[in-house]
Amino acid sequence: MKDPAYEAMERAKRQSSSGNPEGAAKTLEEYLRDDPHNAKPRILLSNIYIYGLNMFDFGVFQLDVVSDLEPDNLDCLKAKVTALSSKKKYNKETDELYRRLVELDPSSDVFDAYGTFLKMQMLDFKKSAEYYCKAIAKDPRNSDYRINYASLLLNDLRDYVKAKKELEAIISIDPDNQNAKKNLAKLLNNHFDPKGDLKKGFGHKPKKI
Repeated sequence: MKDPAYEAMERAKRQSSSGNPEGAAKTLEEYLRDDPHNAKPRILLSNIYIYGLNMFDFGVFQLDVVSDLEPDNLDCLKAKVTALSSKKKYNKETDELYRRLVELDPSSDVFDAYGTFLKMQMLDFKKSAEYYCKAIAKDPRNSDYRINYASLLLNDLRDYVKAKKELEAIISIDPDNQNAKKNLAKLLNNHFDPKGDLKKGFGHKPKKI
């Protein structure tokens, strides 16, 4: 016997992917009338409201319902930080949710996502670096994490010595990464002398934060 929740979710997914988010929402709403405490279809419904129907507040409300029922539901927390992090007015709430999320799921992906939020929305570059480093420590061969960290070092912290090390690591992991090669060449030309030492002067020192 098939699971009614699974069937409703699969039908809603098909409706949504075929360009009928209204029908998908209706399918899930009808199911949830009989099973209002089921988190998975409600999280999917929130996704359809937010990204399919452009009903942000109502979509977040669905996640709030799940949070009230299951405060430690990881899927709900991840959906919530993804949605709220797109709007700066929710920065404080999103930061609190991320801090809870990294406690419950201290994974490399969560550390990297939190690092990006801290960089882009909170402008907390020091703390962003801390979480990018945590992601890299858990998965040192993931070049995406290192690219994010290298970008922070180059553009925000202006720590060119560490940026050089990260770019070299990226190229070692991914020898065909032309972007990293170009950035490393530019970095060496602008901030390092022919001996490979950091040039002297204020413009070559790390940013004070």
